[in-house]
Amino acid sequence: MDEFSNKNRSERRAARRDGHLDTASFLKSADKFIDLANRENARIKATELHIAFLYAAARYNAYVAKAVLEVDEHEKFVEHMVKQYQEMLRQHLADESIEKPR
Repeated sequence: MDEFSNKNRSERRAARRDGHLDTASFLKSADKFIDLANRENARIKATELHIAFLYAAARYNAYVAKAVLEVDEHEKFVEHMVKQYQEMLRQHLADESIEKPR
């Protein structure tokens, strides 16, 4: 995602065509997962659902690590992903726009 800031408009378009996410596309993709969670939350408790999403994220990241990236050093990958998750979670917990639904 960071590499897009140094590209011109046509380079960014070409990168998107090749399946790379710029910031806007990244956020739009993440919003789709959040929308799915919100729909599922109509019938599943949030306290149950958030663990299912965490499990799904772990499962998908393991697939990417093993089948796509062919990561040999699993523990280094785990440490990297944990650090990323911790930072994202801290940022969202500090976000005052996240509040209890009315």
